[in-house]
Amino acid sequence: MFELSLIQKIIVCVPPILLAVTLHEVAHGWMAKLHGDRTAEMLGRLSLNPIKHIDPIGTIAVPALMAISTGYIFGWAKPVPVSFRDLNSPKKDMAKVALAGPAANFIMMVIWAVILKIMLTLPQSSNWLTIPLTYMACVGVYINCILMVLNLLPLPPLDGGRILTSYLPGPLAYKFSKIEPYGLFILIGLLFLGFFGKVLTPIVEKTIGLFSNFVGIDISGLVYILFS
Repeated sequence: MFELSLIQKIIVCVPPILLAVTLHEVAHGWMAKLHGDRTAEMLGRLSLNPIKHIDPIGTIAVPALMAISTGYIFGWAKPVPVSFRDLNSPKKDMAKVALAGPAANFIMMVIWAVILKIMLTLPQSSNWLTIPLTYMACVGVYINCILMVLNLLPLPPLDGGRILTSYLPGPLAYKFSKIEPYGLFILIGLLFLGFFGKVLTPIVEKTIGLFSNFVGIDISGLVYILFS
C-alpha cells in the first residue's frame, strides 16, 4: 500500500463516515415509522442526503478535535426526531427504534468487509481502483464498528441508554431517563479520562479482529497506516 496525500485521505474517508452517520439516523426514523411514528418522515429526515443529517459541531468539529487530542473518533449527527408517544407500544417500541441505528452500522460493517474481500481478489493491474477502495472499505468497517459499540453504551441519550430505559420498570426508567440532559457531558468526560481506551477500544479491536480474519487482512493496521 502506498501513502496517500491529504486530499486522497479525505476522499477515502468522507464517504464511509457520511454513510455511517446518515444510515444510522435514517434507520431510527425508518423503524419509528414502521411502528407508528411518522415524525421523521414528515420532517424530511428519512433521506439519504447527508446534508440533512450533518451537525456542524458533532459531525465535523468534535470528531476532528477528538482525533487530534485523543486519537479516538467520536461524534454525532442531528438526531432523527422520534415521538415515542406516537409509537404503537411506546415503551417496547423504544428499544426497537434505538437498536435500529447500531444494527444499521453492523450491516454496513458486513457490506464494507465484503467489498474489502472483493478488492483483495482483484489483480494488481487494477491498483488505481483497488487501493482507494481497500482503504475506504477499511475505514467503513472501522467507523461503523466504533459507532455501533459507542452507541450501545447504556447511557442516555445514546441508543444503549434508550434500550435499557425501555426494559427498566416504570419508576426506575423515569429516574434513569433524567440522566439524559447530562449524558453528553458524561460521555465527553469519560472520553478524556481514558474510558474509551481502557474499555471500548478492546471491544472495538476484538470486533475488527473478527472481520480481519474474514477478509484475510489487518484492517486496524491499514487504518493506522492511512491516518499516520
